[in-house]
This record gives sequence, C-alpha cells and structure tokens, in this order.
Amino acid sequence: MLVTSCSDNPVIEIEEPQPPPVITDLETNPDPEPVGLLPALKVVGRQLQNEAGQPVNLHGFAQTYSPFFNQNAWNNHDVAGCLRYNQMLIDGILDAGWEMNFVRMHMDPYWSDDHSIEAVRYEGHERFSETRFIKYLDEVFIPMAEYANRKGLYVVFRPPGVSPEKIAVGDDYNRFLEKVWGIVSAHPKIRNNGGIMFELANEPIHILGPDGTYASNGQGHFDKMKEFCQRITDTIRVKANNIIWVPGLAYQSSFSGFASNPVKGNNIGYAVHAYPGWYGSDTEEASPELGGSMGGGYESFQRGWNAQVKPVADFAPVMITEMDWAPAKYNASWGKSFTGTVGGPGFGANLKYIIDMSGNVSWLLFTECHRLAAFMDTPGKPGSYTFLNDPEACPWPIYHWFKEYADQGSSTATALEKLEIVGMKEELQILTGGERYLIIKAHFSDGSSRYVTRDTKFHISNEVILRVDDKGVLHALKDGSAVVTAKYTPTGGEQHEVKLQVKATTFPLTQELFNPSIWEQGSFDEETKTLITGQWGFGGWWYNKGVDLSGYKYLVAELGNDNQCSVSFRLFDENNYWSQPALYDFGSGRRVVVDLHDMYKTVNGQKVKMNPATLYIIGFWSSGNKPIVIENVFLTDKI
Repeated sequence: MLVTSCSDNPVIEIEEPQPPPVITDLETNPDPEPVGLLPALKVVGRQLQNEAGQPVNLHGFAQTYSPFFNQNAWNNHDVAGCLRYNQMLIDGILDAGWEMNFVRMHMDPYWSDDHSIEAVRYEGHERFSETRFIKYLDEVFIPMAEYANRKGLYVVFRPPGVSPEKIAVGDDYNRFLEKVWGIVSAHPKIRNNGGIMFELANEPIHILGPDGTYASNGQGHFDKMKEFCQRITDTIRVKANNIIWVPGLAYQSSFSGFASNPVKGNNIGYAVHAYPGWYGSDTEEASPELGGSMGGGYESFQRGWNAQVKPVADFAPVMITEMDWAPAKYNASWGKSFTGTVGGPGFGANLKYIIDMSGNVSWLLFTECHRLAAFMDTPGKPGSYTFLNDPEACPWPIYHWFKEYADQGSSTATALEKLEIVGMKEELQILTGGERYLIIKAHFSDGSSRYVTRDTKFHISNEVILRVDDKGVLHALKDGSAVVTAKYTPTGGEQHEVKLQVKATTFPLTQELFNPSIWEQGSFDEETKTLITGQWGFGGWWYNKGVDLSGYKYLVAELGNDNQCSVSFRLFDENNYWSQPALYDFGSGRRVVVDLHDMYKTVNGQKVKMNPATLYIIGFWSSGNKPIVIENVFLTDKI
C-alpha cells in the first residue's frame, strides 16, 4: 500500500522518452542455465509451470526490511540484526504450519536512501544511492533470498519504495527502475536463478498518456504503461531470464489495456493487488451485522475482476502480491471487510472462489510476519475472537485454505451425495441481455464439500433463450424460460445432476434485478413496486452487454401514482450514464409510450436518432426523495 509523508509531492520533470536498450540474445550471455537452490519455474501460455510441465500456483506472504515494518526489533542499519530477526520470522511462520512456498521481499529504501538528502515521500528513487543499494543488495537482500530458497520459498523481489502518483515513459522514475533492475538482474547470484522473480514496480497509479493527461485507464494510457514496463523488461533481458511480474495502473488494480498491447517477451506474468472495495467487492459496511446495505456481493466482484484482471489472466499467469481483509476493530489489516460466503456477501470467500475459477492465480496474505508466526491452529470462541482466530478475518481461513491447496491429490475419495447450485431457489430470474454466475457445490459422504463449477458440464433446454459457458456464466439472449442442467462426475464416482428453471425478462421489478441507485443512492420495494431515487437520481436496468428491442414497435412505462418529483423515463444507447439519453417526461400523466423506431437524443443541440438494437440503460429519473410506484413496463406492437 501507498505510504507517504505529510510533504507535498515533488514536481517531476518529464523528459523525452529514450529508445529501449538493444536486447541481447540470452544464449550469447554467460551463465545461460538457471542457477539456484529451487527448481526453475517458467511461464507457458497463461500458466506458471514447473520443470515437469505441470501448472503451479504459489501461495505466500511478504516481508519488508526496515525497522518501522519490523516492530523496531533492530535499528541503525544493523545488518546482522535485520537478518537474524527476519530469518527468525520465516522459521516461525513455517513452524506454525503455514503451507507457504513464496515470499515477496521488499528491497526497502531504508537501505538505499542517501540520508544526506531530505526525505519527501516513500518512493525510493528521490534519495536513491546506487552505491548503498549495491552494498546492501549483497549484505541484506541476497542473504535473505538465499535463506528463503533454502527453506523452500520462491522469492519475488519488489523495488525500493512505491511509485509516484504520476509517472511517464522515460521519466526519472522509469530510469530509476531501469537502473535498479539492471543492477539486480546482472548480479551473478540472481541472474537466471530459478528461485528469484522480479515485480517491476509497486502500485503505479496514473501515467502520462498520448493526449497529455495523466490517467489510469484508457487504451492510450495502457499503451504508454506497456512502453514504460517494456523498457524495464528489456533492461532485465539483456542479462537475465528470471520471471517478471508486470504491475498495472490504479494501484495495480487496472490491467484491461494490456490485453491488446501486452509487454513482450518470455517468462512474463502480471502482479495484481486486491483489497475490499476494489473490483466491486464488499467492504465491512456490507456485513449483515451492519445491515448489508453497501454490499456488492459475489456477482459484482466477479464482474469487476472480469473487467480489470481477467483480460490479462486469459493469456498470462497472475500473482496477487498484496491482499488482506479483517473487521476494522482488529486494526490489523489494510483491507476492512469480512470473509463471508461464496456467492453471498463478504470479500474473502468470494476472492478465493474467483481465484480458483481462474486457475492460474498465485497469491499471498499481506498480514505482518510477526502475526503469522504467532498463529496457532486453535479455534477461537464466538464473542472472544482475536484477529488470528476469527473466521471473518483473513488469517484463520487462509491458513486452512493453503493447507487444502497443499493437500490436493492426497485425500481419500468419498462418495458424492448431493450437487447444489449455490444460492438458487426453484426459479432464477435473469435480465435479458445480462448475465448471472452459477456456482456449483458438491457435498460428499464424509461431510466435506467443495466448489466444482470448473468441472461441471452444463446443458440448456432452449438455447434461443439462454447460453452458458464452461465456467457457469449464464447469458440471457431474449425474453423467455429455459431449464439449465448442471452435471458433475467425481473421479471414480457416479454422475450427479441438478436442474434450475431460468426466466429471462427485460424489465423485472425485483429487488435483485432492479437497480435503484444507478445514479445517487435510492431504494426499491419489490412488494409495492415503489422506487425512491436520491436527489436528481436514477433507477432502472443496466444491460452491460446491451439489449436489442428492435423486434418490437413500442415500449410502454406506466406509473401507479401521481408524478410528484418530475419523473421522466430515459433510454441510453451508450454504456455510460453520462451520455445523452432519449427523454420521455410523465408530466401530469401516468403513462409514456416510446416509439422504439423513432427515438431521438439531443447531442450538442442536434437531434440524433437512436438505434433500438443497442440499448444499455433504461429507467426512471426524478428530482428525488418521493415515491414512484411503477405499475408496469412492457414491450408491445400495438397501442
């Protein structure tokens, strides 16, 4: 996470980008064969693989080497004290039973800072001393890496400090990272060492784009981020073939633009950060104890992940290099949330499910090492939980999840007794043009259970209405009903199946599918069909992939009460609430009729005809805070 002082940010002068260095073929370099204490891993397609060609996902923790992050157990650049304390913590973590196989090591600027220069932030480059860095690379970071390797832990080096808020191709920070990684990758104990990997930067936020603005999204800005990271990658590849983990933008939460312009080269994956509230995930405010009103739940989290991380996870391995959660009362985590349940509210359980469904995500627990070393596998008691034994805080579930990963393939098979579609009743409603996520859970005779969505086969009774992909994602193509059959066969066991009736509808007036808060916080009562928007608010239906209404002539919206808050019915043909809609004011009436083939919006004072085949947002705008009873919304060919 970002650590700053109270000082203002320094002004960074942007220089013209310089061409990247010429890449030397590694076969011409000395020491081309991997060296080190651990078997080399490699990137093959979207997987991290071992020497036998088997996919590998790593699970680990993080260490930072400075007195502040080491509970002031040593100081005054005491190398021996630093090594003794942090090696003791590694031993303590493994002795506590944690099934860890990698550690993210921060080459903290405490060691590389020139202390004759006044500190401004915690970025690592503004006071960087190359001499000090080389000295302590040898004395601190490499000895710690070698110790971790001897303990069976792969190492991911992170450069000193954090990224400035604004970066640019060829700026002083870009050159700093090229220098750091040039030094590291050339070191004879590091280059081509299969036990050591490189995370290029920590939490870039905004980059200078081709339009002259700083931002963290948009293809032009991602093109520049690719260029920024390519320079560093090319510097490393002159000497070394170690695995590289590429950061994204927006604190390493935004990666979508890499899909069309990835960093080039071999042995490259992407380093992701994940905290409660990111990707549409739940924060603590979503807790049932607090009313659950702010929760995005699983599906919101999955959609956010799909938008920001899946684009790179589709072609390269991913490593989550920062992640934690816990209720705020423990004051022991960056992220404030709770474990929750798969498919329901909460952060932790849904994150693990999303990771497991992806199948190529390595991840760590960012909890401080002295806490991990103090862990005891003894259940806590409700009402007197601690951070380490509360099932709703990250250490307790992750300790057992990591054991499950380590034990995979060694458990004795038991009979499958029941197959379940998590959270589903007899009938599921889905928004036409939208999608829902099926979660399949298998229950076994020994009382154990596991999620088997990735190994489940799906069948749709009417593929005109619905389609489903191999990960259980339902897509509603048009209004109507169909039956989904999920079939799962355990290894050496008998096949089980479960069925679900699904109804696709364009305008459902249900708590689940009607969104009263598309703009400003609103509410919707399903029983009375009453919408109350926030001030100047909007509620209705958002079709992420668009809905096609071109097969109908008219769309009719009817109110069940008088218009008390300037209600208008609005339709958007862009996937953006701030685009211009077609407007239909109710005025003093209770009914509006939309001629779908004669709709217009006003853009820059000009009327522009809209296409009913590509609509994204439809619903009700009001001045707010008054009840709007929605009598009916329907499609028809006759008025």
